[in-house]
Amino acid sequence: MDTFDRRHLLSAAIGAGAAFAAKPWLESTATADAPPKPRIKIGQIGTGHEHAAGKMSTFRKLSDRYEVVGIVEPDPELRKRHEKNPAYQGLTWMTEEQLFNTGGMQAVAVEVDSDDDHLMDIAGRSIDAGMHIHLDKPGGESFSKFKQVLDEAGRRNLTVQLGYMYRNNPAVQFCRRAVREGWLGQVFEIHCVMSKHSPVSYRKYLSQFRGGTMFIYTCHMIDLVVGLMGRPDRITSYRRQTRSDVGVEMCDNGLTVFEYPKTTVTIRTASLEVEGYKRRQLVVCGDEGTVDIRPLETFDVSPPQPLTLRLALSQDRDSYKKGYQEVSFPQPPGRYDLQLIELAQIIRGERENPYPLQHELLVQKCLLEACGYPLS
Repeated sequence: MDTFDRRHLLSAAIGAGAAFAAKPWLESTATADAPPKPRIKIGQIGTGHEHAAGKMSTFRKLSDRYEVVGIVEPDPELRKRHEKNPAYQGLTWMTEEQLFNTGGMQAVAVEVDSDDDHLMDIAGRSIDAGMHIHLDKPGGESFSKFKQVLDEAGRRNLTVQLGYMYRNNPAVQFCRRAVREGWLGQVFEIHCVMSKHSPVSYRKYLSQFRGGTMFIYTCHMIDLVVGLMGRPDRITSYRRQTRSDVGVEMCDNGLTVFEYPKTTVTIRTASLEVEGYKRRQLVVCGDEGTVDIRPLETFDVSPPQPLTLRLALSQDRDSYKKGYQEVSFPQPPGRYDLQLIELAQIIRGERENPYPLQHELLVQKCLLEACGYPLS
């Protein structure tokens, strides 16, 4: 088994110009006489998104980069439900106006659920207040509202970072490097799976979206595919309902096909796969090699497993040999750490945003088209 060591990790992150903030994770760049950098003042609006508490816990953990000034939750039921969550203990609960008017505020994490009609209104008000935003995925059901917010962010030179955490995954970054540097030759096939086994209550939640399961999960894979391949020539989706015994009408078994001139991409999502989390995967095949990442992450896999991928090469590349081999990676410190470290770097002007607004717009457009939403 080949180990993707510190030298390789930095090469893939920095050399690819990719979204993997390896250096702050693996080694300190501070010197004894370097003054500490001011922390970024950030607040959170919303607790309803399923990643909300995890994001807040991560912002608080990254206390050398962020100063969390408060939490906003206008829904009294959601506040009552979440105010005892350890992620929010000791924080100041405030109004949106109070948050925006806090002196020195620079950024807001918008953690409103995607089914909230006010999601993009909140994001828009955050931009109007001069805030960089971390916007949890996906970006609502209206492309026009999403585009309006991102256009205004562009005019104000503000960052909008969507919460697609797999883009910062070290195995995914390795795959991006392999494609970019031509290790795999001409990519002809990409196969993605993003499934889980959902209880009836969650299936009812998913049923409100066009595309059902696809809306919440396909977006992650579209983000990766667009990052690797760019804009597809055509998108075709097959939305199916497999289970009918629970009284919920929804797509619980979906297939999306992206077509490129020399490449076909399949993205499968289902809410009924037993142990589906362990089979989430990204497989990229070229005429000179293959990268097979399965599972995509191992934070919640029991028993704990290292993060690995399988690499096949037609010839030696860098330190990797012809044939199949396993490549292992240091486990990131947390599911969201690398992306939120990256956000701090972007806000501080230490790096360019590797996922600019045009990328976020294209991902959202492809998602809504795949799920059958009008692009208006």
